[in-house]
Amino acid sequence: MKTRENTIAINKADFQKIGYELINTISDFFDEIPKKPITTSKTPKELQQLLEHSALPENGLEAEKLIANASKLLINNSLFNGHPKFFGYITSSAAPIGALADLLAAAINPNVGAQILSPIATEIEKQTIQWLAEFIGVSPNYGGVLVSGGNMANFTAFLAARTAKAPKDIKENGLLNTSKQLLIYCSKSTHTWIDKAAILFGHGTKSVRWIPTDTSNKMNISILEQTLKEDLKKGLQPFLVVGTAGDVSTGVVDNLEAISAICKTYNLWFHIDGAYGVPAAIIPELKKMFQGIKEADSIALDPHKWLYSPLEAGCTLVKNPKHLIDTYSSHPEYYNFSLTEEGGSLNYFEYGLQNSRGFRALKVWLALQQLGKNGYIKLLREDIELSKYFYTLAKEHPELEAITQNLSIATFRYVPKNFKENNTYLNTLNETLLDALQKGGEMFLSNAIIEGKYSLRTCIVNFRTTQKDIKECIEIIVKEGRKTHLKLQTNKH
Repeated sequence: MKTRENTIAINKADFQKIGYELINTISDFFDEIPKKPITTSKTPKELQQLLEHSALPENGLEAEKLIANASKLLINNSLFNGHPKFFGYITSSAAPIGALADLLAAAINPNVGAQILSPIATEIEKQTIQWLAEFIGVSPNYGGVLVSGGNMANFTAFLAARTAKAPKDIKENGLLNTSKQLLIYCSKSTHTWIDKAAILFGHGTKSVRWIPTDTSNKMNISILEQTLKEDLKKGLQPFLVVGTAGDVSTGVVDNLEAISAICKTYNLWFHIDGAYGVPAAIIPELKKMFQGIKEADSIALDPHKWLYSPLEAGCTLVKNPKHLIDTYSSHPEYYNFSLTEEGGSLNYFEYGLQNSRGFRALKVWLALQQLGKNGYIKLLREDIELSKYFYTLAKEHPELEAITQNLSIATFRYVPKNFKENNTYLNTLNETLLDALQKGGEMFLSNAIIEGKYSLRTCIVNFRTTQKDIKECIEIIVKEGRKTHLKLQTNKH
């Protein structure tokens, strides 16, 4: 058999034609994002009807038509987190170079699980990890691994912490045979990944100590230490304290230096969940906010949050990479991946939960070079200034109540003119308003509940956003707020 006839291969001329058409479509899309509605108004049923084939096609279809149709479906029926008025959750406006990087990575398709399967991709990931460590101001000797996002970055560190601090026979005998309950400490504002980790890794939610926050929404350090002492007296075994560098609701950074000192005193693993906020440590005037970061045993950060990488890109950094190998290394007989080559080869299957791994590093590596340190400082600083501008406009408006502003997150709520305080009604009003804004297609934000107040939350990790967008959003919020208030009052009577 000289050649194999099949429909999966695309010849050079056709691939070029389809590829050029796709690049033109994407270029137009990037140019037109600001003019488009942020999200579709179609229902799930209407979207299902757009998918022409209800059953798997019996015979293959033409690649050119398939790509054209897929482009049309996505461009006309998606939520655009690259829109300048998208401020929801913490998904950044993705750098165009990342789209090109993902195309190239998929074309080469290295399996970055073992060095022999991904020679240059492994080296690029190693360098990316080193640069990310340098970016946030810790030693470039931290090792690490790129993962899918914040949950996985934190999970990866959690398991490394347990291996390092639990009894040495835990791998053989499991949690059931440990004599003391292993405990985790974090502030009440920590992301829900910690609940998932406690449940999925066999500890149970009762092993998590949710430490109250102080008036600035940071973990209360004195209560942390008091709780630790009480648990030790009971014969329990604390092993992990999680500090947050930019909590997802309000952007607050815990007192990392104080948490670090406590971890040293009690011989605990110090982990920082910096999935969102830790890149801001690169900004010179914010260095003090992140003091203590160099003492972390592990750090989670997400390039797809505030480094403008396309999804998916999370990262776990560990001060002593040997803890990752101790946790994840496994050598079945069919693995022929030597670690003794000159130059120090590294097999990423030994650093995390995955064996087969895609080439996530390329898009991060290219963006870090395209922008450089100073380019990122400029963009992150601008995002923070825009968030402060949002907060200021909310504070100045007679129908908005500004609540918090930290890093690039501002929170506020709509309060009708001459309205007598009724928190229950205002919570209902703002929740209804948020639903209307999210469905309206003009802008997109999310929510936070702060001291019992249901608040509108804007997170700016978006290089396309301008002051003009924010002014227009304030007008949209107030206009929709008035309509929502009127509707609720009418329904009441």
